[in-house]
Amino acid sequence: MSSSGRFITFEGIDGAGKSSHIEPLAGWLRQRGHELVLTREPGGTELAESLRELVLHQPMDALTEALLVFAARRDHLVRQIEPALARGAVVLCDRYTDASFAYQGGGRGFDLAVLSTLEAWVQQGRQPDLTLWFDLPAATAAARRGAARAPDRFEAQDEAFFERVRAGYARRAAHDPQRFVRIDAGGERAAVWAQVLAALQSRAW
Repeated sequence: MSSSGRFITFEGIDGAGKSSHIEPLAGWLRQRGHELVLTREPGGTELAESLRELVLHQPMDALTEALLVFAARRDHLVRQIEPALARGAVVLCDRYTDASFAYQGGGRGFDLAVLSTLEAWVQQGRQPDLTLWFDLPAATAAARRGAARAPDRFEAQDEAFFERVRAGYARRAAHDPQRFVRIDAGGERAAVWAQVLAALQSRAW
């Protein structure tokens, strides 16, 4: 799919700190004259937010989970992401399909071939222009999560689950190194932010 806007996604395990850099990056881009759309997955539309609540809080098997996530993604793409890109906006999205391969594929051990089929059906070629992967050891992320909030169905998983998720992200990054930029999320916030800015400034946009 072609468009005049830019699609930037933020990925990483729960507790990696990615969400705290979305607003600052939006402000940085607005100062440079861009229209910004900030959104998230699962979510971003009324239907997708309803599906998000089910995914985060209701028990289900891995296939049901994957189907709900991709159903939410389809509505999000059609109603939010594609229209924004078509009018030239920059879309900053907290998670996208890499999360499905990391969480359902890596964490749950779900069939990657099925996920690839769903990806092709739902996205019809739409991939981010840039993915910022906030990489952090599972133990460090767990300590951060414990201090932040009550856990949802994913955040309550054990450390081994999140190491599998982290490995799932690493596999996706290895398959698409031009799109991914690995952010070392273990340092001070200013150091992480410097990496985010460097990733944007390296693109000749």
